[in-house]
Amino acid sequence: MQVAKNKVVGIDYKLTDGTGKMIDSSDNHGPLFYIQGTGSLIPGLETALEGKKAGDNLKVAIAAKDGYGERNDSLCQNVPRAQFESTEGLELGMQFEVETEQGELVVTVTKIEGDTVTVDGNHPLAGMDLNFDVTVKEVREASAEELAHGHVHGEHGHHH
Repeated sequence: MQVAKNKVVGIDYKLTDGTGKMIDSSDNHGPLFYIQGTGSLIPGLETALEGKKAGDNLKVAIAAKDGYGERNDSLCQNVPRAQFESTEGLELGMQFEVETEQGELVVTVTKIEGDTVTVDGNHPLAGMDLNFDVTVKEVREASAEELAHGHVHGEHGHHH
């Protein structure tokens, strides 16, 4: 069976940046299962996997625009420290969900200077070219429930 829209796909992967530094790997948590064509993966990787079958191995270089997008400096803002519910324990790298006019956005604290906190709403991998080494482990039909919910259930997904 080939990877195609609405098929459940399980992949093993290694993700490195442009310098070869490891960013993430399925070694730590087992294969990643997703439904092809639902936007669960970055566009460049989903496109590269289309038509592949179990056992296929591919190396894919994905430009930032086809990954997590280019960095958008307007998503970086200086916020008064007083706007945080609790300023105790506030530290670099902390992430918060904030409500914006465009919906929810995850921001990361990138700088703390006196009473000013700088937050960045860019994805941590925005602006980076990414390299994937992927092995397709499994391809199967998605259940009606998985398609309705938009994600994989059961042993390789989550339970309700």
